[in-house]
Amino acid sequence: MAVCLLALSATANAEPVTVASATSPDKVLKVSLQLDGGMPSYRVERFGQEVVGNSKLGFQLRDGRLDRDLAVLGQSTRSVDETWEQPWGERRVTRNHYNEFTVQLGETTGAKRRLDVVFRVYDDGLGFRYHFPEQPNLREAIIDDELTEFAITPASTAWWIPAGEPIHYEYLYQRTPLDQLPLAHTPMTLRSDEGLHVSIHEAALVDYAGMWLRRTDGQRLRAQLSPSAEGWKVRRALPFNTPWRTLQISDTAGGLVESSLILNLNDPNVLGDVSWVKPSKYLGVWWSMHLDEESWATGPKHAATTAKTKKVIDFAAKHGFRGVLVEGWNPGWNGMWVGNGYDFDFTRPTADFDIEALSAYGAKKGVHLIGHHETGCAIEHYEDQLDAALDLYARLGVDSFKSGYVCDDGQVDRRNPAGGPLWREWHDGQFMARHHLKVVQEAAKRHIAVNPHEPIKDTGLRRTYPNWITREGARGMEYNAWGQPPNPPEHEVNLVFTRMLSGPMDYTPGILSLKGRHGQAIPSTLARQLALYVVLYSPIQMAADLPEHYEQHREAFRFIEDVAVDWDDTRVLDGEVGDYVTIVRKDRNSRDWFLGSITDESGRVLPVSLGFLEPGVRYRAEIYRDGDGADFRSNPFAFKREVREVTSRDAMNIVLAPGGGQAIRFTPM
Repeated sequence: MAVCLLALSATANAEPVTVASATSPDKVLKVSLQLDGGMPSYRVERFGQEVVGNSKLGFQLRDGRLDRDLAVLGQSTRSVDETWEQPWGERRVTRNHYNEFTVQLGETTGAKRRLDVVFRVYDDGLGFRYHFPEQPNLREAIIDDELTEFAITPASTAWWIPAGEPIHYEYLYQRTPLDQLPLAHTPMTLRSDEGLHVSIHEAALVDYAGMWLRRTDGQRLRAQLSPSAEGWKVRRALPFNTPWRTLQISDTAGGLVESSLILNLNDPNVLGDVSWVKPSKYLGVWWSMHLDEESWATGPKHAATTAKTKKVIDFAAKHGFRGVLVEGWNPGWNGMWVGNGYDFDFTRPTADFDIEALSAYGAKKGVHLIGHHETGCAIEHYEDQLDAALDLYARLGVDSFKSGYVCDDGQVDRRNPAGGPLWREWHDGQFMARHHLKVVQEAAKRHIAVNPHEPIKDTGLRRTYPNWITREGARGMEYNAWGQPPNPPEHEVNLVFTRMLSGPMDYTPGILSLKGRHGQAIPSTLARQLALYVVLYSPIQMAADLPEHYEQHREAFRFIEDVAVDWDDTRVLDGEVGDYVTIVRKDRNSRDWFLGSITDESGRVLPVSLGFLEPGVRYRAEIYRDGDGADFRSNPFAFKREVREVTSRDAMNIVLAPGGGQAIRFTPM
């Protein structure tokens, strides 16, 4: 790692001077920190070619900008090469190999405030963050915004969803030239005209506002922090670290998926033994409400009844599912609860849902109830009941729950401490970052896992808090029930290379009926619904359809019964953003491998080498594929299951129908 250190004072006419630089362990990337007249910036090169041009660093603080008249006060460097084991995840063992430099900067004029910048440089990307050290002239930082920039050099195409809009992360991804980007959420994925892939995101979002990306000029992006009701974006006592700003960089789209950079930039597990976190598959009292056949509200259409739930528990026990999610089990669903969750009671069930008896009934059959806390964005109303609600779950053996935050973005309720009108917060502002972590920490005390929907974005905190097991945070399967339009086939391919670069998603696949509300067609073939279990990673996977639909499609349902959810290894065999992807994963608890492949609206033939299989071993390949003439528009149920013997020396052609998919289980013979 080459490092240059110069003691500089700010001068008005100084040329940009590199004050520190580092290369990645195999010299793939080089990051340089510069001062230009006392103003810090950074740039990134890959094999000598510029990827990020000079990009500003700094803050707009309430007491003045902190991005000029800066000089180097000191520097430190280090190199790390270690491995660590995930208690659950896409792979068992993760390598954390980087070179790091820290530069301490200080103002030469005025209050002489100080700011440290830390860069970690990996072969597949980098992360950098700011550290506000303890100092006499700045006790508290009130941040109006960041001035961090990402000036992307090569002409690029971007895949993105808009930030600052009502439905949060639940938009279809747009594909535009980067120089036409307005305001976007992260992760945002870029592909240069030459084929270089870059993802911009953040890691370890703790007690801070989420980062949006705003284009200022050409391909220059600037961080814009999620708003706060109090006017500023972040308020913190010193010392503290900001989240990491991250760039994953790869020749291939698959390289972005295989990167562990986001996880590596998070702190290790602080919970100790987390063997109580159980990756598993589950059913639910859920889809029928989205079909408008039943209701969350009490009355004649109420879905969450004791009798209905017992039937789902029986089906789960028969087919080897560990959990049953039940929504609508508690008071508060009658009337308009969206953005108005003040009638929710999280400590008692409705009269027709015997939670005590159902918990005991499920336990006898090896099935756990999965809890549900829809807040309707009445955050402190929920927090007032949080301890009692979690104590109830702990007593009943409910060891995981789904939470919900259904309201327009920017309309999260927060009490005004002065007693005036309610304040309104954003789903990814500092207030909600604090709230989500509080829920996760309180749940961990009781050995309960958390799966938030309408959440704050994933930034890899599952490494630090392994009970933060999955989340939603994108347009999920429910949009196929009632969305206009439903999710097109390219959406799930896009998710792999965008949203899912941040972490697992509870997409809720497996709708084998291929029908939404009032018969709305789901844009998918039958085989594609199976492939989603491998392609869209989550350590808890829902079989989201109604039990009677699984009985109607027993041959396809067999794959859902058999597929694993916790992995020893994950590899992307091939893929392009928005077009297609093929992923293989090795089961952590057996020698089985599973393959999932999906395409967009176009049919494809994808050659696949089976070199990932163990050499010298014969495997039984159970293939679940699109049948002859399959097409998501005209013949979605054309489906074929077949079995053949294969070895690691073989190759296969994966034939995907338009909107189709293929799933394969490889079992040693």
